[in-house]
This record gives sequence, C-alpha cells and structure tokens, in this order.
Amino acid sequence: MPAFQFKDYGTFTGPQSISGDYNYDQISLEVEPAVGGNPPKWSEDLASDSAFKLTDLAMVLFHTDGDYVGFYSPGTSTQVINLAHSAGEIPLFNIRSKNTIVSGQVIVNDKIIGNQMITCNGPIMANATMTLTGVGDVASNINLAKTLPAKPFDIPHPSKEGQRLRHVSLEGPEIGVYYRGKLNEEHIIYLPDYWKDLVDEETITVQLTAWKYSDPTLYVKDITAEKITIGSERLTKINCHYTVYAERKDMDKLIVEYEGTSPKDYPGQDWLNLRGQ
Repeated sequence: MPAFQFKDYGTFTGPQSISGDYNYDQISLEVEPAVGGNPPKWSEDLASDSAFKLTDLAMVLFHTDGDYVGFYSPGTSTQVINLAHSAGEIPLFNIRSKNTIVSGQVIVNDKIIGNQMITCNGPIMANATMTLTGVGDVASNINLAKTLPAKPFDIPHPSKEGQRLRHVSLEGPEIGVYYRGKLNEEHIIYLPDYWKDLVDEETITVQLTAWKYSDPTLYVKDITAEKITIGSERLTKINCHYTVYAERKDMDKLIVEYEGTSPKDYPGQDWLNLRGQ
C-alpha cells in the first residue's frame, strides 16, 4: 500500500512543539506518532524547513515537503511577525483589497511599483530606488533640475512628426514676472488684479512699441501695481504693444553670486522647502 502523504492544507504550530511533548489528542490527529511512540515535532515533519523555524508560533499553508509558507513569530514574543516561504522569498504575494491602510512606517528594501495611488499615514523609508511610473527617480530628477545649466521645456513637436520641440526658460538676475499685450486706441494698461500682492511696485518697468503707424512720442506717465498710464505728445488714444516686467515681493531677493561648490551652498531661501504652497 503506498505511503500516505498530506498535501495542500493549512494548519498551526505552537509552543508544544518546542517542548517536545506535542499533544495530538488535544491539537491534531492527522499525523501518526514517530517511531518509538514519541510524538513528532513540526521541525521533523517538514525536514526541509530552512527558511524559518516551525517550532515557533506559526500559521502554515502547506503544499508539499519544502513548499509551504508560514505567517509566524520568529521568537517567543509576538512583537515581530514574519511572512516567508520555506525556500526563501515568496515569488508573488497578491492582496485583493479595495483599501489597504498602513498606520505606521513602511520599510522597503527593494522597489515599490505603484500602478495607482499609494497612501500611507506614516513615513515611507526605502533603502533602494523608489520608481514611480512615468516619473522615474524623483530625487535624481530634482537634483538634475537644480544643476542644469539651463532649464529646458521639451515636448513632442506639435506639427512635425518624429521630431521634438525644446525651449529654454528665460533667465535673469532676479525673480521676475512679466505681462504683455497691446492697446487699441486706449491709454491705460490694466495689470492683473493679483499683481499688487505679487510684485514690488518699485521694480515695474515698461517697454512700448507703436503699431499701425509710427508714434515716437510714446512715454510712461504713471505706474502703480494696478495700472500703467501711457502718454503721447500727439494722441490721446494710443495703439501700441507693451511688455511689463516686475520683481516678485513674496519671495526673498535672489542672491546672484555666492561662495560655494554646489547649489547646496546657496545662502538664501530654500524654495524646495517653502511651506504653505
């Protein structure tokens, strides 16, 4: 008669295995006693147990010898709980859950691949690269952006297939903003309503270019953070293009030259850590 073999079942192990006097009358009648009438220990039942000790507290999902997983405590305390396979790592662990809530730290020693949003109520510590689909290495990208000699804007070309379009950000020795447009038989440039709270009024400058016909007498009569009045020695209604520049007042002034060997030595405001954004 062929030997009887248990396969594909779930069971528990416990402290009685450690003591060597496992009581099958109380716990289980599925395994015959070992030779000599002594009850076998779980570590003897599964001789290929090399990844974790089933003599500890555990819940075991068993397939065959050497192929099982255990949710177990590696010692006498339940403060540490492990989930492991008898032969090492679990190749794939699926959780079908609408919401998975973590209220403490998540420590990852390898990659996290998130196809949708990952929400954690505690800090996430990764000892390896954390890659976000479509983003890549966030820390490296931030560091790269901080050290580029010019800040590019690069997209697929909007009108030429197979080509790309790259612009570079306007640069200057200030944290500046601009506003442009044209006057059509008017004489006042009305600035955006938020400019009074955004820019330093004393830094506003204006460039004017007459259109439709030449008017070399254009000039700026008055400047406020809300409007700019344009004058002309010839006309009361003016046709011109305009560009208005100003420096922001909601941030510290840019320090253009400073001592150091990297951007980390910048002595001014750290924009990456601004609060309330």
